[in-house]
Amino acid sequence: MLKIKRNLKAATIVAASTVAMASTAVSADMMSRSFCIFDPIGANGPLYSVMKSAKPAAMKWGVDLELRAYTDEKIAAEDFKAGQCDQVLLTGTRAREFNNFTGSLEALGAIPGDQEMKMVLETLNTPQAQSLLINGNYEVSGILPAGAIYLFLRDRTVDSVEELQGKKVATLDYDKASVTMVRHVGASVVGASSANFAGKFNNGSVDAAYAPAVAYTPLELYKGVQPAGGVFDYKLGQMNFQIIIQKDKFPEGYGQKSREYSASRYNEAYDIVAKAEAEITPEVWIRPKPEDAEGYDKLLREVRISLRDEGVYDAKALKLMRKVRCKTDPQNAECADSRE
Repeated sequence: MLKIKRNLKAATIVAASTVAMASTAVSADMMSRSFCIFDPIGANGPLYSVMKSAKPAAMKWGVDLELRAYTDEKIAAEDFKAGQCDQVLLTGTRAREFNNFTGSLEALGAIPGDQEMKMVLETLNTPQAQSLLINGNYEVSGILPAGAIYLFLRDRTVDSVEELQGKKVATLDYDKASVTMVRHVGASVVGASSANFAGKFNNGSVDAAYAPAVAYTPLELYKGVQPAGGVFDYKLGQMNFQIIIQKDKFPEGYGQKSREYSASRYNEAYDIVAKAEAEITPEVWIRPKPEDAEGYDKLLREVRISLRDEGVYDAKALKLMRKVRCKTDPQNAECADSRE
């Protein structure tokens, strides 16, 4: 009996040692990489939560992601450029400095709706599109849709472009496209960032601000809309969030795997967008006249072409999005005009 106990004890020690050795081997093979995540709410926000759920998937690809939350997008981008982050999550506009092609997906009026956005993303998620997603050592390893961008107003009587003249608009001052558009309609640019535009709108420092519906509740934009304002129901563009990696710090094929994983979360992302838009009650929406909306389409197209010629927007990206628009609406007058 004593001999059996000794043998069992020895076997237990050997088994424990084997498990420990195996665990050590897995840890040694696993890359540890930092992932800096911009979320206006911080570590308790929805973006951080979605990225947190991606951590187990990354481990299957040999990467242990150390997640860090940033409420200031500019700092997240600067830390990524400085090499303090191996992977980062940014808005499409902020991501433009790392990849002008994907950074042009938020181009004014270029993607009219969810259907077109899905078609563009499906194209970019194919392995054949990989070259478009790589710029030097930067690789876009995922794009998540965040819904249409709308104009939020403190005064709902401002229901046309003409009436924006002289009004103060919180404008992302690092985005030349937004600055150009605000000035084009005769409004006044008030420099803002993703960290402070909501505060400027809510406290009345500006008359208007633009944002997706997903910002309405978490950033309390309803405080700026109430009691006499509204949300102009015209889609200025489609917002997205992009995951970008320092390519040489990750295993071969990591970017494509990450893009495919991001694609698996699209339905969840669109559910979040739909719920957010439903939180904006019917009486808050300001509906433009159909003829006015058609005029806005033409206006945004002229601005897009101008910004392309200045090098702000990527020509290939604009061509892809025009092709998608003409596939869903071939009768559109722009489909006979090849300028874009």
